[in-house]
Amino acid sequence: MSPTPRSPLRRIARLLGLVVVAWLALSCAIVMVLRFVPPWTSATMMERRLEALTSGEKDFTLRHRWVPWDRISPQVGIAMVAAEDQKFPFHHGFDVDAIQDAIDAADEGKRLRGASTISQQVAKNLFLWNGRSFVRKGLEAYFTVLIEALWPKQRILEVYVNIAEFGDGVYGVGAASDVFFHTTPDRLGVTQAARLAAVLPNPQRFRVDAPSAYVQRRTAWITQQIGQLGGPAYLTRPAPVSGRTR
Repeated sequence: MSPTPRSPLRRIARLLGLVVVAWLALSCAIVMVLRFVPPWTSATMMERRLEALTSGEKDFTLRHRWVPWDRISPQVGIAMVAAEDQKFPFHHGFDVDAIQDAIDAADEGKRLRGASTISQQVAKNLFLWNGRSFVRKGLEAYFTVLIEALWPKQRILEVYVNIAEFGDGVYGVGAASDVFFHTTPDRLGVTQAARLAAVLPNPQRFRVDAPSAYVQRRTAWITQQIGQLGGPAYLTRPAPVSGRTR
């Protein structure tokens, strides 16, 4: 007796299952490799290159240089955490309190504000495109979970400061310290690190080398936060037993 032929729907379902398994295995492998190998570019860098190419920006130059963690001033990491994600050492990729605050603010009719952690921003900047679609947010959450599961916190922060945009076409602390301060990343002081962190909400609008009044106020606030957190030692502090960090 000949075997019963599979229906087209079963064949399609099996094929889709294989595709999903292959995608999961490949994405896990890539994230694991990037735990040890510096990424030579990121999705946001490639997107900016493409934008410059299609819009005819002939003078556009992308600056990026990877710098190992031990060659970056300790002030840089704590400045980014103080500015962007003060619960970074303690959460597992998502700041539940910040998400709830954003939802409450939206319910009250206030302006929608972001609640992305540094881990989420690494996932987005490294692997995904800009946008607010549910598909992109879902992929961001997936890569955030992978990154948190497979990378130590120091690696997440190391990648973040090396791929973040600090000015139009200026990516990473290596290029930023050279372009804006004419020095190396290991020589950056607390005020310089705070100013880099101050432009992160919109690095194409706010400038490190010509800080607006807003950037100056935000730099002062970040510097104050660094002191209140206890400086770079905060990044290795045990998680608090209870209470909100920020």
